[in-house]
Amino acid sequence: MRLTARIRTWLRFFLTVQLLPALEGGEETLVGGQAVLEGVMMRSPHAWAIACRKSSGEIVTQSEPLERPSEKHKWMGWPVLRGIMTLGYAMKLGYRALQYSTNVMMEELQPEPKPGEAPKKKFEISGWMGTANVIFSVVFFIFMYKYLPLLAATEIKRYNPALSGQIAFNLVDGLVRLALFLLFIWGLSLMKDIRRVYEYHGAEHKTVFAFENGDPLETDAVQKYPTFHPRCGTSFLMTVMLISIVVYMAIPVTTFWARFAVRIALLPLIVGGSYEIIRYAAKHRGSLFALMTAPGLWLQRITTQPPSDEQAQCAIVALDHAMALEKERGGELVIA
Repeated sequence: MRLTARIRTWLRFFLTVQLLPALEGGEETLVGGQAVLEGVMMRSPHAWAIACRKSSGEIVTQSEPLERPSEKHKWMGWPVLRGIMTLGYAMKLGYRALQYSTNVMMEELQPEPKPGEAPKKKFEISGWMGTANVIFSVVFFIFMYKYLPLLAATEIKRYNPALSGQIAFNLVDGLVRLALFLLFIWGLSLMKDIRRVYEYHGAEHKTVFAFENGDPLETDAVQKYPTFHPRCGTSFLMTVMLISIVVYMAIPVTTFWARFAVRIALLPLIVGGSYEIIRYAAKHRGSLFALMTAPGLWLQRITTQPPSDEQAQCAIVALDHAMALEKERGGELVIA
């Protein structure tokens, strides 16, 4: 039973790593967070904290100070570049939070040593396992959302030459990419364990909303807010995919591998541009750019689910700890 539970926990960790970009939210100057296994990570500009609930009901926490890269290197705060840097930094931090929550769950599965027996080595996500997981995730992303859509569009073009034009071809490529993304997100939502991650994702969003509106960080006040938020990673990914369709249409290449190379090379630029759109839309919710983020908000009806009060409490505890450390470090928040 313990072996089965450990395998199940590792599988949850593995699948959630693939969802990291969709679960991330917030930016350097604002409060944001991320769902983890049986808990929530919250971050402020200069601190972060994780709160995870054990099967016993106990909430365990960990908090650490954060250094803002853009404060040390001004160029990291330049438009477009700041999106690339922020995403990379958030992914690194999010992975650490997910690794911590997984190890908390693994520790619960550690068998108690028998009398006189030395404690056994802890079961946890080791460094090499984490590295292998990250490498696989990058390969999976490129294969799933760059190679497969391009291959499908190329094969469809062979059967229907009318789709060989620059606009038509890239539109088919983009629609296939969107279909694969939506199928992946929806398919994982059918799994009970991943659905719980989506519920903690909803708890994170509700808590951020309450904080941004100046409400007390209490369960009743938090639960009245919606689960979808404009600065969510789900909205970000959807914006990236929509913008990429338009960008690829403007690049006059026709061979398979040239198109594939373009999709890899332009990814940082598309990511940076999408970040700027999300950032602007979050501050100007009645603007035209806000309409571009609407599909991402619709998709959050899958990637976020209504949390229980216990799950909301985890998010509240995480934000309380992050804010306490933020105040100790003399940080000030800029709320949109």
